Amino acid sequence: MFESLSDKLQSVFDTLGRRGRLTEADVDKALREVRLALLEADVNFKVVKEFVARVRERAIGADVLRSLTPAQQVIKIVNEELIATLGESARLDLSGPPPNVIMLVGLQGSGKTTMAAKLANRLRSSGQRPLLVAADTYRPAAVTQLEVLGRQIDIPVHSEGVTPPPPEIVGRGLRRAREEARTIVILDTAGRLTIDPQMMAELVAIKALAKPREILLVADAMTGQEAVRVAQDFHQQVGLTGLVLTKIDGDARGGAAISMRAVTGVPIKFLGTSEKIDGIEVFHPDRLSSRILGMGDMLTMIEKAEAVMDQEETARMEKKLRAASFDLDDFLKQTRQIKKMGSISSLLEMIPGIGQAAKSLDPVAVDKQMRRLEAIISSMTMQERRSPNLLNGSRKRRVAAGSGTSVQEVNALLSQFRQMQRTMKQLQSGRRGGGGLGKLFGL
Repeated sequence: MFESLSDKLQSVFDTLGRRGRLTEADVDKALREVRLALLEADVNFKVVKEFVARVRERAIGADVLRSLTPAQQVIKIVNEELIATLGESARLDLSGPPPNVIMLVGLQGSGKTTMAAKLANRLRSSGQRPLLVAADTYRPAAVTQLEVLGRQIDIPVHSEGVTPPPPEIVGRGLRRAREEARTIVILDTAGRLTIDPQMMAELVAIKALAKPREILLVADAMTGQEAVRVAQDFHQQVGLTGLVLTKIDGDARGGAAISMRAVTGVPIKFLGTSEKIDGIEVFHPDRLSSRILGMGDMLTMIEKAEAVMDQEETARMEKKLRAASFDLDDFLKQTRQIKKMGSISSLLEMIPGIGQAAKSLDPVAVDKQMRRLEAIISSMTMQERRSPNLLNGSRKRRVAAGSGTSVQEVNALLSQFRQMQRTMKQLQSGRRGGGGLGKLFGL
């Protein structure tokens, strides 16, 4: 989402880095470019003005201008002020007696119904017993959509169609939650194309009845400045406790994420990262700032890996790698595990120093190549995967035909795999001999 903003800021910092010692004029020139980059990214004008003023005040200090690495000092200040603008991490308040109610509000098309299911799925993984309540009676498809999502993730949905008034549906949903000893109730309330008095009156009535611990605004990050105005209106009418930004994996310019917290004072609690049911992240301002400034985000990458990787399988793979006995079947399993974490290009962007290189990759081409490798290995017998040397000419032709590829592609895969095996053996040799890369990594 922040690709354009990140590129522009990187360009500014690269220019600063070539200046050596900085003058006040250098800082002012750089901050004019930072201001322009933020405005082009749809950041609120008032937020940009205050942000740049704070950075300038700190950046023209004697300690920075006389530093041996003034450009790095300026980047450090920008990072710290960006984190301050984005606000602190804030957890859900689930401290009340069960069932704790979470009320989702937002305009139509923001991804509210899908987010209700994502949130329920996430909370269940932490030991909660959620109930979803379909209280959006103005969009008939919303009730059906929530029911389908509930079946997919095996979480109950309280729905009564579109005839009863939403406050009555919510009341009966709460009664059911108490009877079934549910610990969390997530209300999917109605959205409109625009905010109107009837919509707000209904939300106020539901709030008075359900007494939610959390009222989360689900906002589409791609709406830019409009998302800030929507957040302000909802906050004034119903009193928001948190924000959820969806579609941050799209081509939004990112301004909403930076502006909404600063303008409303309401913390961002979650980010919707994809259409998948597990496409939800807890918001961490320091990590988002690192992504914006092109510094990577290893912590989020590690968390993604821990969420999808089987620990026992990972330990087994580690042993095989250490013994240099990693085979094609192991490679196939690891490829499938990595695919669960998201696109290769998005993962590479989280690794410090590789973000710029990742942008040069064609995500479609990378995904296509991954599918080809998976198809080739899947067309092999288990014996062939474990002993690739068995693959003679006729077997390779069979594998190529079965995977829709060519014998040349099969040969290329085998060549790359043998090179990887040789590298593993060299690493182990260095380890046993007390030298080489094994010694370098402390193995």
